[in-house]
Amino acid sequence: MTNDGTGLLTIGELARATGLSVRTIRYWSDAGVLTPAARSTGGYRLYDAACAARLELIRTLRELGLGLEAVREVVAGERTVAEVAATHVVALDARIRSLKVTRAVLSTVARRGSTAEEMTLMNKLARLSAAERQRIVDDFVEEIFHGLDTADPWIRERTRSIGVSLPDDPTPEQVDAWVELAELLRTPEFRAVMRRMIEYNAADRTPDTPAGASARFFERLVELVGAARERGVAPESPEADAVLTELLGTGTDRTAVLRRIDLGNEVVRYRELASVIKGESEPPKHQEEFGWVVAALKAWPGR
Repeated sequence: MTNDGTGLLTIGELARATGLSVRTIRYWSDAGVLTPAARSTGGYRLYDAACAARLELIRTLRELGLGLEAVREVVAGERTVAEVAATHVVALDARIRSLKVTRAVLSTVARRGSTAEEMTLMNKLARLSAAERQRIVDDFVEEIFHGLDTADPWIRERTRSIGVSLPDDPTPEQVDAWVELAELLRTPEFRAVMRRMIEYNAADRTPDTPAGASARFFERLVELVGAARERGVAPESPEADAVLTELLGTGTDRTAVLRRIDLGNEVVRYRELASVIKGESEPPKHQEEFGWVVAALKAWPGR
């Protein structure tokens, strides 16, 4: 404390009283967030009790991560602590989401043993916005549905919505699944398989076929096959032949049906990845039922 009876502190005395360094206090003073109460005859900064209290507020705000401009606004009375805190929470949330994506990407890179090039692509894909992810899916949908106007709109919408709902704070598994899905959607071989599925659907429909007919067939398949599986009916058993007849009707070309639904491991993987991205802990819904039908069709191709 100075000896002139004013009760003012030099910057060194304020530093010792607060535990902050002289350099930090000087920096905050130069930045305009801690204005000295006065100056000595030699031009040195002097601080009073109000300055010391303000310094504690500045230190607290800085420890909470607020920038100097936000601190200055609070100290100057331009904004309240509550207003600044609310703004900072939003910024922190964004930062936390970014850090979680960073952690997920690094975890995936470590698990995969990725190269630098793979890591760069993975990071780019993981940080895409929802709109950017949707554009990747829309490009895929546009190609596989191009010119097939009679295809069921339900399938188009379901395909368009699958796999793009990566959460703001994805797990490493979800990041890994999204990266693999994005890569899969761009693969010509996979696009050809999905295009063939849409062509089959379009060929089976007439102008009078209502939208959503594919969904109703899907629901009936799940209902009949789910009940059969609960009864313990194996795809190779004679009872499976009866289930197929109930599902498909008599006289149906089962070989053609098999070609339409047995689209290979890539389509199964596509559904699995979408399930992981959506945060579902169980396998994709009704994947077991479709697998049962494929096995039954192979065992009972019809005559």
